[in-house]
Amino acid sequence: LTPHMGCFEITAQYAAREAPMTVLYRPPKIAALEPLMQEGRGRPGISLVPADVTGVREVFSALKRGEAVGFLPDQVPGEGEGEWAEFFGRPAYTMTLAARLAEKPGVRCFLAYGRRLPRGRGYAIVLRPLPEKLPGESATRRMNRALEALIRECPEQYLWSYNRYKTPKGAKPQ
Repeated sequence: LTPHMGCFEITAQYAAREAPMTVLYRPPKIAALEPLMQEGRGRPGISLVPADVTGVREVFSALKRGEAVGFLPDQVPGEGEGEWAEFFGRPAYTMTLAARLAEKPGVRCFLAYGRRLPRGRGYAIVLRPLPEKLPGESATRRMNRALEALIRECPEQYLWSYNRYKTPKGAKPQ
């Protein structure tokens, strides 16, 4: 799981060098940009699937095959695909998919990002295990707590301009 942090795109490319990986992505609103996005994100070993019902099915199929999957757990989901959970002291509509997958038996879940090195010297891949759930904590709050800890390690690398607190169309405001 890779939040909007550092060069998040490079983590899947790095991981796919070792094993096949299915990656969820949100197709662009401008359809003409789709081939550019596919070309930029696609690499050998990476299967790009859209962040919709068919893509989620592909994620579950990849897991059944013992393959890796990847996506951005801090992506604001659509109506009915998330729940409100605290994120840095404020309610944020948080996807439930990442939290549900992390709790599945046999699934090992990690948080990762490509830390940008100074002066364009490349990237350092940062990998952290998902922390244990605290008593009484929801799965989505656990995920947000894990993301907060990762962001605190290197706050200058988080994409703060991403509106993590928006209310998706149709979702009830918190």
